[in-house]
Amino acid sequence: MSHARTLRRRIVLAAAAVLAIAPILSNVAWASDWTPTRPIKLVVPSTPGGGADITGRLFGEKLSAALGQPVVVENKGGAGGLQGTDSVAKSAPDGYTLLLGSDYAFTVYPQLRKPPYDPVKDFEPIGLIENLPLVLTVNPQRVPATNMKELLALVKANPGKYSIASSGVGASNHLAAEYLKFQAGLDLLHVPYKGAAEATTAVLSGQTDMVFNSPATLLPHFQTGKLKAMGISTASRSHILPDLPTLMESGVSSYDIGIWFGFFFPANTPKPIVDRVNAELQTILAMPDVRKKIFDMGYTPAGGKPELLTDRVKADSAKFGKLIRDANIKLD
Repeated sequence: MSHARTLRRRIVLAAAAVLAIAPILSNVAWASDWTPTRPIKLVVPSTPGGGADITGRLFGEKLSAALGQPVVVENKGGAGGLQGTDSVAKSAPDGYTLLLGSDYAFTVYPQLRKPPYDPVKDFEPIGLIENLPLVLTVNPQRVPATNMKELLALVKANPGKYSIASSGVGASNHLAAEYLKFQAGLDLLHVPYKGAAEATTAVLSGQTDMVFNSPATLLPHFQTGKLKAMGISTASRSHILPDLPTLMESGVSSYDIGIWFGFFFPANTPKPIVDRVNAELQTILAMPDVRKKIFDMGYTPAGGKPELLTDRVKADSAKFGKLIRDANIKLD
């Protein structure tokens, strides 16, 4: 082959290589100095008024100011948040669709039934926002225990006598109850209701003996003496009930279950866009008014890099998958 032909061949190959990577280079360049030029949609997969909606609107307002474009909250309730979550999984990965994701949609439901999305492959985690501990509470008229250690001894001495309510099969407080049964070796009757309010009302009325629910929801009943707090479900205590020990502190080995919320993009959203929004979230989480609002709801501010949320999804999926199999939990 002549020198001229060799040179021409090399030029053609080099040109082809440049054309092949041009879209990638263009995408990286666009993302590295990404500034949104139109409104961003934030999907909150729940009805208006609840904790998720309040969180979504709080962060939506702050992100609007930080990014210079409106962040419009779109409530897509139904099916435990699956519909809204799935809609984001099928959205364009361009930075203009955000999801406020929950532990249930990402780590619980996929262990019970195959969802229309893959909780790992279909999303790009941005950052963990907040954690919510649950508190185990009892009706003191039905359960003569003053602390968690007394409760454990009482239930073990009376297998099958005491009942624990939940928001329904597969709900966070149902899993908390089943985890308690396994970790502490308890024989408790599970009684599912249609929601957290109904489950708590059942304990207040004496239909059932105990329930897991959020500290802020139960606090008024603790103050009146109608309910008695036994322990916190997470590894750390709740700021609302700082003197109440965790279940681990009371002798329930390795007990750590809570609810969390985090932000996600659709899979394949360019990393610089993810990093930009993550950085803004860290700034927002440090704002005193944001922290106060989160604390007032009974939550604990979180934060951290996207990898922290990735690890949380994987760890909780493994934990709940094993628990659901061991307890033979099935949706109707």
